[in-house]
Amino acid sequence: RRIIHAAGDPSLAEDLYLPEDAVQAGVVALAKGAPIFTDTMMVKVGISERRLPRQNAVRCILDSPDIARVAEQEGCTRSRAGMLRLAELLNGAVVVVGNAPTALLALLELCETRNLRPALVVGMPVGFVNAAESKELLVGTPNLSSIALRGRRGGSPLAAAAINALAVLARA
Repeated sequence: RRIIHAAGDPSLAEDLYLPEDAVQAGVVALAKGAPIFTDTMMVKVGISERRLPRQNAVRCILDSPDIARVAEQEGCTRSRAGMLRLAELLNGAVVVVGNAPTALLALLELCETRNLRPALVVGMPVGFVNAAESKELLVGTPNLSSIALRGRRGGSPLAAAAINALAVLARA
């Protein structure tokens, strides 16, 4: 309901991948105080910290002051560089991607190559380049709890809305 309200678009329900076990994994993680990592500041500021059950830390993967330099050296996007840089902190965390497919693809790569397991991944990158593809890879990844909006639609407000809804459930 919060995602549909954030977009003003009831047709989103058709593309929402929302398995009950993923919802439960997110609720449990937030209730235990799991940190939340976001791909953009827009997602970070959209998360209502007063709703979080345990004053969960909310951190943007782009917050590192030298992330632009690292991305340039590596020849990749800042979103990918940020995700790779924070890899060791993502196990058991809630990871929210509302904008950058490159962040989601980097996370999935880490899950495969380093056996990384966030408690929940919310995948809602938006756009024409790799957005739909990255979300299909996410929902097809075994043993990874995820919520996603399939297709090209998505965005920071929808990703933040998903976390806000989980936070309300975690406080109940």
